[in-house]
Formats: sequence, structure tokens, C-alpha cells
Amino acid sequence: MTADPMQQLNPSQRTAAVFGHAEHGTWASDPLLVIAGAGTGKTTTLAHRVAHLCLHGVAPDRILLLTFTRLAAREMVQRSQQMVAAAHKAANGSRRGGAASKIDWVGTFHAVGARLIRHYHETLGLEQTFTVLDRGDAADMLDFEREALGFHRSKERFPQKSTCLDIYSRTVNARCSLVDTLTENFPHFIQWHDELNALFAAYVERKLATQTLDYDDLLLYWFYLVEDPRVAADIGSRFDHILVDEYQDTNRLQAEIIRRIRPDGRGLTVVGDDAQSIYGFRAADVGNILEFPAQFAGARVIKLEHNYRSTQAILDASNALMHEATQAFPKALRAARGAGIRPRLVTVEDEQDEALFLCDEILERREQGVRLWHQAVLFRNSRHTMRLELELGKRDIPYVKYGGLKYLEAAHVKDVMAVLNWAENPRNDLAAFRVAQIPDGIGPATARHVCEHVRANNADLASLAALPRVPANAREQWQALARLMAALVSEPWPGQIERVIEWYQPHLERRFDHAFPREGDLEQLLQLSNEYASRSAFLTELTLDPPSGSGDLAGAPHIDEDYLVLSTVHSAKGQEWDTVYVQHFSDGTFPNEFAAGNADKLEEERRLAYVALTRAKNQLVLVNPLKYFVPEQMKYGDRHVYGTKSRFLTDPVLAMFDQSSWSSRGGADACWDRSVRVDLKNRARSMWR
Repeated sequence: MTADPMQQLNPSQRTAAVFGHAEHGTWASDPLLVIAGAGTGKTTTLAHRVAHLCLHGVAPDRILLLTFTRLAAREMVQRSQQMVAAAHKAANGSRRGGAASKIDWVGTFHAVGARLIRHYHETLGLEQTFTVLDRGDAADMLDFEREALGFHRSKERFPQKSTCLDIYSRTVNARCSLVDTLTENFPHFIQWHDELNALFAAYVERKLATQTLDYDDLLLYWFYLVEDPRVAADIGSRFDHILVDEYQDTNRLQAEIIRRIRPDGRGLTVVGDDAQSIYGFRAADVGNILEFPAQFAGARVIKLEHNYRSTQAILDASNALMHEATQAFPKALRAARGAGIRPRLVTVEDEQDEALFLCDEILERREQGVRLWHQAVLFRNSRHTMRLELELGKRDIPYVKYGGLKYLEAAHVKDVMAVLNWAENPRNDLAAFRVAQIPDGIGPATARHVCEHVRANNADLASLAALPRVPANAREQWQALARLMAALVSEPWPGQIERVIEWYQPHLERRFDHAFPREGDLEQLLQLSNEYASRSAFLTELTLDPPSGSGDLAGAPHIDEDYLVLSTVHSAKGQEWDTVYVQHFSDGTFPNEFAAGNADKLEEERRLAYVALTRAKNQLVLVNPLKYFVPEQMKYGDRHVYGTKSRFLTDPVLAMFDQSSWSSRGGADACWDRSVRVDLKNRARSMWR
């Protein structure tokens, strides 16, 4: 590490990192938008900007860094602190200045929102002990209200709990009305507008009564705070600089929060790539980044176009694809690594041939020295990999598949987390209802009685020991649970989760046939808990940004410590591999058939294709099956669709690819006997002579 951490940056990166001017012993700047193309060192640039601010008089606790993952935040902070420490050491010998101290205000929007809401809980009329529902629990609470209102008994199809939550979430995050959400995204449920409105009203009342917040509330309540100019000014005055990563992924609610706490944009830096805005289904709005220069007067736009990931051949294809976009900052990525091999578009007959071709290619690349885990197959929908997964199994090719069950969605982990959530917030009926049914012999009726008992005793968990009407066969187990809950209320945090796991162990063995791998998950939970100073911080952080777990794996990838990666394009964002194969690069998949007729959705589909292409470092292969299976077709109808290549593959884009066909009946570029001649003209005419 050199004394000047900026020496390793290219000119555009350096300009972005040092943008601004010295002012009264600190560093000030106008609004800054950094358009960071794929592979151009966005994280590096942002980390260097944080380091530059610290080295030029900005106190670390006066910096707010907002990201979309806890990992990204941690990486940027660590890198910036290393640079600051190295610069101080070079200047002062072994001494390190205070500028290398911890950057305290850093995390995801939701995590920072939770922290601010807890700080201003009295302003919002909340208790400080409120708890945060994960998505599964939020859906369960919605379902509880759905049944209570009798909507599940409707003779017509009423949305399921997960769909109801999607509708609610999009309405909140997009800052639009329920009718607009239904009309634009869920038109088949528009007739349920009044019922859904009543459901969401009841859901909100339930959350308020139980002092629970869902993910959306963490942004919504933050927004409610900053709607008051005095609170907005108070929050904004805490920070000299606000930096936002992945700004193209923000929704309208998040963007409005930023504008409220920094209305003039002074000291505001946002970094992102409009070409990688692919989360519209989560209410992300590409307009936030496209409109930034217009929203903040005097904003500077700096483009990062020097790509360190891919070869120029791959970038030429990617540039050609985005050149036809109607909503984008114009840019042309330039490779630092040379020309490379032209990408390929391979046409196959059907999904079976697609699987056979991919396995042949994967093994061939492996023989060429490219390990399996340096290769990835990207897909749009999980069902597209069915044939491929079968073929991988036949050929003994280990793999992981991203997009499966998440760690905190596993039943045994949810049980342990529910115990801790109940201890944190005794009014959390959802947690109480789940925990009460863990002891053998206690069912839903008794569990509801438990919730009523705790409410009647002013949320005192010590009263559980005196719970009446406990089934005789469950009294011993119930008393053990009562002792546990009383201890969790009174004892300090360190050691609590270990105590919960010890209590849960016999229930784990009773409730699950294969307890051993689940024990490993709980051990991981215990290890994670050691990183947090309080139960509240542990519960909040894990709910907002859950870790990966064994449920993410599909197959057994540890046969020889090498494995192929299967991933959705959405999950692949931010990743890179030596060789990338993209399945089903056909119209109806890229773009998705549901985007047809909607210009904005088609543009997001184009950006999704761009993300897929730019994951490749050295080799890129798109596969286009002419025929593929469609499970949605009628039982006795044609269950195959005859596809065409993606409409995004226009002539200028195709000019960047080598095109070929492949067949299992003849190998690559299969051919046939061309010596045979049929006098077509004469035969056709002879029918009418």
C-alpha cells in the first residue's frame, strides 16, 4: 500500500474519488453521480472516496454509507480504513491518526432505517423493543388477517398470502396507490381492490398492536420521520457526506428519503449503473439514477468506462446491446485485457440437446484448464435447468444452484429465532404462537391461549410458569420453556443463544428425521451471534440481511472441492466467471413474454440480458433452443413452444457473435449427405400438369 492510495486508480476513478474541494479544514462537494459500467471498479472507487474524505478532514462518524448488502458495506469500510491507516503510517511512522477510526454509520437502507427508527421511537410512538418480521413471518401475519376477514372462503380466486405481501410491498415502496399497483402489475386481481385495502388496513393494525415492523415499514417509517422538515434537518445534520451504492436499485421511497435529508445535494455521492437496473419487480426505479442530474442542481456526472473484467470481444457485444437502449446514459466500455475470443450464439434443437451441449462444453473447458467453479450457467427461471441438472447428475458433475431455500427460512432456524424474537418483544404474537407449539402436546388452541395470557399479564413472560390449562402430557416441557423465557428476559445477551439451542436440542431430534445437518445450521447461528453486542442488534441484522446456508445448495458440490455454478441472472449480479453460458436466450425468455407491449419492462429485460453478458471474463456462450417444454400448457395441448432467437439479437448485435448450430445426432454443426439431389421444381410443377 502506497502513501497515496489514489495512485492505483485510473483517471476517471481518481476524478470521482477526489471530487470536491477543501473547505474550512474539511472536504466539501457538490452532488456527484458516478456511472460505473460493469467491471469498472465501482467498489474500488467508492472505497477510495471514503478514504479520501477521511484523509481530508471529514470525521468518520460524519459519513453515512448506504449499500444494498451488509457484505458490500463491510468490504468498502475495511478497504477504506486500510488505505487511511497505511497513509497515516507512511506519514507518521508507526503512529496512526484518528481518521482511521471506525466509520459508524454504514449498512443497508433497511438496517440504517431500523437504527434511526429505534433512536426516534418516541417520535413515532413506538416502543424501543419493537421487533422486525422477516418476509415469511410478515406473510403469515397477512394470512392470519386474511382468514380472519373470511377472504379465504371466497368462491373466486383471492390472492395467496405471498401475493398479498407482494402487492402491499410494491404499493409502499413505489409510493403509489393500491389501484395503480393492481392496474400496472396485478391486473388479474383488480376486482379485489376493496378487500385488499381492508386486509392491508387490518395488517397495519396488527403490526401496531404487536409492536412489529416488516421490511417495508423500515423505509416507510423512516420516510414518515423525514416528512417533518425538523426531523429531516436533524438527521441530515448528523452527516457531512452521504454515499449511496447501487443507486440504480433504489425505489421511489428510498430516493425520496435521500432527497429529504439532503435537499441541496451537498456532500451527496451516488454510484451505480443504469444499465444494470434489473429489480423492477422489487419496485426499483431506474428513473432515480436517470433523473439525478435534473433533481440536484449543479450535479457532476462522471462515467467509469475502463473495464477490468471482460475481454473487448465480450464488451463489444454488450456495448452493441445497450447502444439500442432508449433509457440509458450513453457509454462504451473499454477492456483492459485485450481483444479475446468472440462470443458465440449456438442454436440447438431442444432442451435435451441444450443440456447435452452444455455438459460437453463444460467438460471440454475443464480439460482446457478452466475449473468447474470458474464456469457458470445462467438462467432466467429455475425450471429451465431441470434437464441440465439431470444430465449433470448422469455425468457426475457437481454443482451449486443459487436461488433455493434461504438459511433463515429453514424451520429449525426459524424456531430458534422465534424464541429470541419473543424474548425481545413479548407482544410479538407471531413468535409466541410458533414457540408455544414447539413442546410436544401443545397445539394451536393452547398456543392462542398463551398469547392471550401474556397480553393479559402486561407482556410479562415470567407469568408463563403459571399458565392455566396446560395439557397434562406437556407440563414438564412447558415448564422448561417457561424457565427459558424468564431467563432470556433477565440474563445478559452473551450466552443466550447457546442456552436456547441447548433447550431446543431434544425438540430438534423429535421434530426432524435428519437432525444432524440442522445442528450445523444452529452452530453457525451461535457463531454469528458472537459478532453482535446485543440481542436486538443480532435479530435486526440477521432479519435484514440473512446469511447463506446449506439450503442454497442443490446437489452435493464437495465431491472433489470443485463445482459448477448454476444461477439466475438476478442472483449473478455482482459476480464474474471465466466462462459463462446463458440458457434459453430466446424470445419469451430474453425478454420475458410478460414484458411484451410494455416499453419500460422491455428496457429492463434488455438490462437483464446485459447483466448476463457482462458476467463473463473470457468466454461467453448464448444457447438458443428451437423447441422447449412449457409446463403451463394444457394437459392435452401442445406442451412445447417453438422459439426464436431473442429480439435483442439485432443485426448489429449478432455481428459481434460467432453463430453455429449443434445437434446430439451429429455433434457440432451437424451435417447430412449433401450429394442427394431432388428436382424440386419439376416435381412441384408436375402435380398441376
